[in-house]
Amino acid sequence: MTRSLRCSLPPVLFFGANIERIVALAARYMLPAIYDRREFITVGGLMSYGTRFADVFLQGGMYVARILKGAKPGDLPVQEPTKFELAINLKAAKSLGLNVSRDFLLRADEVIE
Repeated sequence: MTRSLRCSLPPVLFFGANIERIVALAARYMLPAIYDRREFITVGGLMSYGTRFADVFLQGGMYVARILKGAKPGDLPVQEPTKFELAINLKAAKSLGLNVSRDFLLRADEVIE
């Protein structure tokens, strides 16, 4: 009999609540994983590329302020993130046996050694 695993949390909350476990499993199985949030590399993940949630929340707050000042939500344009950050953890790269090129490191917004 096969059991299915069901999680009552939305994916964003599930992954956010299990950052350390996810990173540890990727390291255990030598998987060079790329994550969508910087928090993953601060606990040992290889690299992340994505938006800063603080910027997204600020943008959302400005959107709400426009509505509170009288703008009709249906008249406002759809907004998307405009800034993305690349962060690299060199210690994780070394443990995976990866050499990160100098050019790639220069493109990174943050490098953790």
